[in-house]
Amino acid sequence: MGISIDAIKELRGQCGAGVMECRNALIDSKGDIAKALEDLKEKGCIKAAKKAERVTEQGLVEAYIHIGGRVGAMVELNCETDFVARTDEFKELAHNLAMQVTAMNPQFISEEEIPPEQKDDFEVEVACLLQQAYIKDPTMAIQDLIIQTIAKVGENIKVSRFTRFELGVR
Repeated sequence: MGISIDAIKELRGQCGAGVMECRNALIDSKGDIAKALEDLKEKGCIKAAKKAERVTEQGLVEAYIHIGGRVGAMVELNCETDFVARTDEFKELAHNLAMQVTAMNPQFISEEEIPPEQKDDFEVEVACLLQQAYIKDPTMAIQDLIIQTIAKVGENIKVSRFTRFELGVR
């Protein structure tokens, strides 16, 4: 079955995977872009799981101050190498995470950080950054956004810490 270059470009634009990965996914799905996209997402999750134990000592700190200067956030995002930390994909992810923290005010990075005696006091999808719906695409969780970037850059990525500032709130 012949796969058109336009179909490969469209799929690649949606997921950011390599040309050959997109081509092979389209061949496997018999040209169905939606099915190929789903297959690539599953492969991205598998890749991310394999990389989860790798040490992340490089990265960057991203700050975002909302218009008006009354609220902002700083996020430390780590990866395995300084090469990846300098890529546009990684920088964009860090910026989007800082915007997410500013807008949604999470208290924890993940559910594991919630003290056991307080588990019932928090709604996980609101209190934990990784479980929150992404502000730019509510159909996607922040964890999915990170997994997508891991699949693109080929390295483990972790949010180490964040802080949010709001004028007059301590």
